[in-house]
Amino acid sequence: MAITAAMVKELREMTGAGMSDCKKALTNTDGDIDKAVEWLKENGLAKAEKKAGRIAAEGIVAVKVSDDGKKASIVEVNSETDFVAKNEKFQTYVAQVADQAIASSAADMDAFMAEKWIGDNSVTVDENLKSMIATIGENMNIRRFEKVEEPAGVIVPYIHAGGKIGVLVKAATSASADQVNECLKNVAMQVAAMSPKFLSPSDISDEYKAKELETLKAQAKNDPKNASKPDDIIEKMVTGRLNKELKEVCLTEQVYVKAENKENVGQYVASVSKELGTDITLTGFVRFETGEGLEKKNEDFAAEVAAQLG
Repeated sequence: MAITAAMVKELREMTGAGMSDCKKALTNTDGDIDKAVEWLKENGLAKAEKKAGRIAAEGIVAVKVSDDGKKASIVEVNSETDFVAKNEKFQTYVAQVADQAIASSAADMDAFMAEKWIGDNSVTVDENLKSMIATIGENMNIRRFEKVEEPAGVIVPYIHAGGKIGVLVKAATSASADQVNECLKNVAMQVAAMSPKFLSPSDISDEYKAKELETLKAQAKNDPKNASKPDDIIEKMVTGRLNKELKEVCLTEQVYVKAENKENVGQYVASVSKELGTDITLTGFVRFETGEGLEKKNEDFAAEVAAQLG
């Protein structure tokens, strides 16, 4: 398969690797992007966690929590410029989208956009968006939404950097929202800062573990320092690395960032639970970061890639 400039550009944005390395990866994997990403990881050439591409889009994340704290929504709405994202009219609109989402019965974005707009039933969400685009004079997009429920407890929100990151954390508990608010807000701040992939080790699939283990094995075998080491030693090395990695991607196993004694998040929540005399069990979280996986046009960079390929 012919390797194009667009393919190299896409792979570089997904991994942060150099252009020549991206071209080599695509050549070695017959142009398969997913396999090329794995090839770069295995050869230690992919930069840390740029899997979804660089964050370049503007906009904000907004949240809405019901009065009883048992239902919530989180939405991301994108704009072309940061100037519009900071505009009061735009921010008011995004808050209305969050109101729409918490009341919505839609299971996907298409159904959501086809619903009647909460502020005016004579138009759909999509039609109202087009009206806002005409009013503000800049392209906008309701990119995603999610609804969260916790009938056996409460949901606590956290917004960071004026809407660049939004988090919802839910927990089952008999305590009141006021009693657990500080604890869950701290956990939400942890999620915002450390971006865990899973709630706890039990949520990690065997498929994820196997894939990560194979990547670590390939990395270890490709490291010249391990050239003389037998397979059983490498196996022990990568198993240890995998266990460490799994702790880093699980919220309850992450070191609690505000702790002075290096306790993990699960231990922190347990200590608050003991202090209150009631159980607090984390049951889930949602984290949206504005622009994840989106990019802006960069004509100069595209030309640079084309020149390298030429």
